[in-house]
Amino acid sequence: MKIIVMKLLNRLILFFTLTLIIVSCQQKKESSTAEKPQRPNILFMMSDDHAYQAISAYSDHLIQTPQIDRLAKEGLKFTNACVTNSICAPSRAVILTGKHSHLNGKIDNRLPFDTTNVTFPQILQNEGYQTAMFGKLHFGNNPKGFDEFKILPGQGTYYNPDFITKNEGKIRIEGYTTDIITEMTLDWLEDERDAEKPFLLMYLHKAPHREWLPAPRYYKEYTKKTFVEPETLFDDYKGRGTAAKTAEMNLLKHMNWAGDSKIYPELMDELGIPETANWDKNAFEREVGRMNPVQRAEWDKVYGPINEEFKKNYANMNEKELMQWRYQRYMQDYLGCIAAVDEGVGRVLDYLDRSGLSENTIVVYTSDQGFYLGEHGWFDKRFIYDESFKTPLLVRWPNVITPGTTNTQMVQNLDFAQTFLTAAGITPPSDMQGESLIPLFKGETENFRDAVYYHYYEYPAVHMVKRHYGIVTEDYKLAHFYYDIDEWGLYDRKKDVHEMTNVYDDPAYAEVVIKLKNQLADLRVKYKDSEELDQMYIDQVAK
Repeated sequence: MKIIVMKLLNRLILFFTLTLIIVSCQQKKESSTAEKPQRPNILFMMSDDHAYQAISAYSDHLIQTPQIDRLAKEGLKFTNACVTNSICAPSRAVILTGKHSHLNGKIDNRLPFDTTNVTFPQILQNEGYQTAMFGKLHFGNNPKGFDEFKILPGQGTYYNPDFITKNEGKIRIEGYTTDIITEMTLDWLEDERDAEKPFLLMYLHKAPHREWLPAPRYYKEYTKKTFVEPETLFDDYKGRGTAAKTAEMNLLKHMNWAGDSKIYPELMDELGIPETANWDKNAFEREVGRMNPVQRAEWDKVYGPINEEFKKNYANMNEKELMQWRYQRYMQDYLGCIAAVDEGVGRVLDYLDRSGLSENTIVVYTSDQGFYLGEHGWFDKRFIYDESFKTPLLVRWPNVITPGTTNTQMVQNLDFAQTFLTAAGITPPSDMQGESLIPLFKGETENFRDAVYYHYYEYPAVHMVKRHYGIVTEDYKLAHFYYDIDEWGLYDRKKDVHEMTNVYDDPAYAEVVIKLKNQLADLRVKYKDSEELDQMYIDQVAK
């Protein structure tokens, strides 16, 4: 009997000992897990040519964007976010490499991207992140650093787009491009995401890039809207030098009639309206002509009557009336495109909230640059002036960013790579030139840069915006236009918000000019830009 009791006691002692060991190991494991911070997911949402003026978190005079606005309410809104070079492909190259255009080599839309550049997605992938890209890259067909991608070739199309994919080759999908990109993004989150890994997901819209074709569900609503004209719609560019006067971005003179204003090519012929550019009618055929019969019938049902009304009125319209008509047509289609983007952003944010991913996901909404919505009579971008230079930037990161906050400091698309790598606990490469925005996320605003550097190269080319570089602070903007001219412009950003008055030669600003020129020279050195590089790129394009 004693032997049996002893055996039972030994077994009980062994059982309790093993239990204590298991519990202790589990506690150590949990403690270890708790001590090691979980790396955040990164959702980078970017639209093409989405002006900050067309987001109601910035201004509600044109459109309501309640879904994008959620990020401002739940996160941080930057009011002085800007680009280093306001044109599509170069901006994207800056974002991916964290280096200015003159160093990554993608100075304009024409020269190829140097694929020896190391991008932040490559680094994140190498460090264990699952990576995916859906939508518009704009250059190349095999982006490095992505486990999965489906990207539009070049500009892509609004209807029934082709996609270059990593695993399926080139595919064509029926439907509206904004919706398709959203569906791809959601499908990846739901079905392909590895729950054991943090992710980088790039959700990149074509919209609202030219030629501005809205989704059918928004045709009727937006084509019936009338929008307030900007104060500077009929700007005469007085006192602002050659560059502003010679740019070819005027709504009346330089916007395409068929491709942009959606006047049917046959009606142009009937009314004797010449093509604005040699791709005017071709742009219409490329976009509208890609529709299937059902889509085309929906289009004609709304845009046919617009053409009929224009036909009746055209002969009696003066230049001012034509300018006003073209502005309204432009805004109806441009903003109609944004309506579908806003809807898609909401669907993706809803999924993050529903799945519990929101708490540990950095969500960014931005654009590859700003855009003119009739200000100064212009469309397009390129200039250092605010409408093209500034870009929307809204960031949500729960438990790091205080909801509903605003920051006015000078941040750039140059900063994304540095920020994402730092957030992931990765030391950025020493040749990256941006600044981590994480201190600003936390409200730590001291010792951040007080000025940014800008450089635009694509001239002579479409829109004929002259080459220029400059420095921008919260208070002032100094720009040097060069190549075939030598002109300077200084603008007081606080007193002259529309940038109508060049005060470079105003004696009251003499000290400001001296100070900014010195700072600009220092920035050129800091970012390794120079007159020698300027000339090298001039020679490269000339070849």
